[in-house]
Amino acid sequence: MERKLRVVVVDDEEDIRETLLEYLNLHGIEAHAAGNAEELSRLLDGDEDGFDIAVLDINMPGEDGLSIARRLSDGTEMGIVMLTAAGEMVDRIVGLEMGADDYLAKPVNLRDLLARLKALGRRLEKGRTVQARVAEEARNRVPFGAMVLDVEAHKLFDAEGGEVPITAMEYDLLAAFAERPNRVLSRDQLLDLAHSRDSEPFDRSIDIRVARIRRKIEPDPAKPQVIKTVRGAGYIYVPPKPV
Repeated sequence: MERKLRVVVVDDEEDIRETLLEYLNLHGIEAHAAGNAEELSRLLDGDEDGFDIAVLDINMPGEDGLSIARRLSDGTEMGIVMLTAAGEMVDRIVGLEMGADDYLAKPVNLRDLLARLKALGRRLEKGRTVQARVAEEARNRVPFGAMVLDVEAHKLFDAEGGEVPITAMEYDLLAAFAERPNRVLSRDQLLDLAHSRDSEPFDRSIDIRVARIRRKIEPDPAKPQVIKTVRGAGYIYVPPKPV
């Protein structure tokens, strides 16, 4: 079943809150309400599912809607729709600068509000889908110096996007390092992780394969900076530092 859009309405006027809640819930949106910033904080703290959009009145006693919008924009991924009785352009500009996604003046046309909430919900969902895809692609593409290991494709690429030939064992070793950055791995561990337990523990085949990998990924294989040797312990993959 498709998840309902979850909206929280923050307005100090009870009749407006009740009207918006009744209308939105009647039209397929899971709506909740708070009368001020403190009630909103308690509502957010006690909620486990997360709200998609906050509908904020600008003019409220205590912390106003603009301040709440800035706080939500900095600390959450919620969409923000501003409501105000003023209807002044300056309020709209300031609200958008604070991180609001949309703006409506009171008295609110309920059908207009509903349409805008659903449109904003679709944009937010699309944005989350894109972010998830980008994050997944980043997880599947691991940098090894100037090279990139595509974990999903089981391939190694150079800086220009050209494929660098690697064997199945070389891929398994690279994948083992990619899953355990900044962690020393012994030759015995690497034999297990690379699915080659047909060798004796004293077998130096790991050293040979690491040397071959270094010739492909290191600018200077004689002075490795990506897969380093830890004397008496094994090897460690050192990923590049974030820029």
